[in-house]
Amino acid sequence: MKHFLLIFICCQLFFSCEDTKEFDKINPVNWKNRAVKLTDTDSLKKGQSYLSVYSEIYSITEHRTINLTVTVSLRNISTIHDIYLLKANYYNTKGDLIRTYFQEPIALKPLETIEIIIDEKDKRGGSGANFVFDWALKDNDHKPLFEAVMISTSGQQGISFTTQGVNL
Repeated sequence: MKHFLLIFICCQLFFSCEDTKEFDKINPVNWKNRAVKLTDTDSLKKGQSYLSVYSEIYSITEHRTINLTVTVSLRNISTIHDIYLLKANYYNTKGDLIRTYFQEPIALKPLETIEIIIDEKDKRGGSGANFVFDWALKDNDHKPLFEAVMISTSGQQGISFTTQGVNL
C-alpha cells in the first residue's frame, strides 16, 4: 500500500509540472489550409494594424496581477472581397517577439472572422502585450478589423474588457 501511495504522489508531482512548450502549440485555426499565393500582379493595397492586448493586469497593488484569457478576432468586414493577412506577430511588454502565427499569407472570406487565443496561464505577453498585423486588400475595399476581448474570473468576481486595433 505504501508503494502504491508513493507512486501515486510521484505521478501527481510529475504531471502537475507546467510545461511552457504547451503555449507554443497553436490550434485554434489550421493556418496552412488558409495559405494563399499572392503575386505582384494582384495589385493589392497593403497596410498594417496594431492591437494592444493584456495577458495579465494589476490588481490592488503593483505586486499582484490577474491572468487573463485573450481572444483576438481578425475580421474581414467586406461583404464582397477576400482580404489577405500577411503576418500576425505577438509581442510582449518589452517589445520582444513571442510568436509569429503564420509564415504565408492567409485569406479571409467576406464577413469571415477567425480567432487567436492566448491561454490564461500564458503570462509571457505581460500587462502590455501587442499584436502587429500586416494585411492586403483590393484598393477600394474595407480595411480589416482587429479586436480583442480579455476575460478572467476568480471566485464570484469576473473581469472583462475589450480593445480595438488601429491602422498604422
